[in-house]
Amino acid sequence: MTAVNLGNQLNQIVFAARAAMFDQGELAQLTYGAFDIAARSMQESGQEEIEVTFPVGFKADKTAIQSTKKYRQDELLAKYQFLAFQQLSINGILQLVTLVEAMLSDVLRSVVVRYPHKIGGKRAIPVQSILLSTSMEEVHLRATDALLNELSYKSPGEFAEAMEQFLSINLLECPAFHCYVEVKASRDVFIHNRGIANDVYARKSGSHARVRSGMQLPANTQYFMESYEYCLQVADWLEEQLHGHWHSSAYEARNQPQLEMSVGPAEPNPAA
Repeated sequence: MTAVNLGNQLNQIVFAARAAMFDQGELAQLTYGAFDIAARSMQESGQEEIEVTFPVGFKADKTAIQSTKKYRQDELLAKYQFLAFQQLSINGILQLVTLVEAMLSDVLRSVVVRYPHKIGGKRAIPVQSILLSTSMEEVHLRATDALLNELSYKSPGEFAEAMEQFLSINLLECPAFHCYVEVKASRDVFIHNRGIANDVYARKSGSHARVRSGMQLPANTQYFMESYEYCLQVADWLEEQLHGHWHSSAYEARNQPQLEMSVGPAEPNPAA
């Protein structure tokens, strides 16, 4: 069986990740628009109180337990504004960082699986993993998964060093990657520290830190759009670097200049 061209395989990983990032940007904009429509509709209704019903749990038969709450118009409007201008941005950032992390891990996995000798002879693998494997390829996969699991706990800088070791591509040479590191550090703060920056955030972000330790990290639409652009730039840069190491006909075809056809008035026929 002919092996899939590695260059095209790597390009497809980056292409799919970038498409998912575009989708995330589109969904964020659609959601923001939906909040805006709901808020304007509520204001135009003239109602001082709005009754909202939503599920708060499930019964044993898996039917929803409904709760109804009355909101003042200004109270509900404030919640819509919080969702549109802060929570939506935070959720979008979580998704963007997850997409970049998965893209980098999938690229690294594909290269190491194709060239298992890159793992090195000194890396240990549990005997149980070897005994449970049905082929040498499965041993390689298990060793690769163990490597990726180990790298998932590393800082972005340490992960970049590993990428350079295995792929000869230095992520630290990508300007957008340094901005992405701050976005990833912000993601960690939103998840693990209620959005309050700490010393870990300051250390990871370095000169790109947006606030000092102990301060609330802002997350608005502008920051989401900037983060979105940094993640796209990392994908674009990585795609070009991978093509330089492993030629991709798919990348080449997409970047081939298209011939432009003139659609102006026809030249007069001298013979007419």
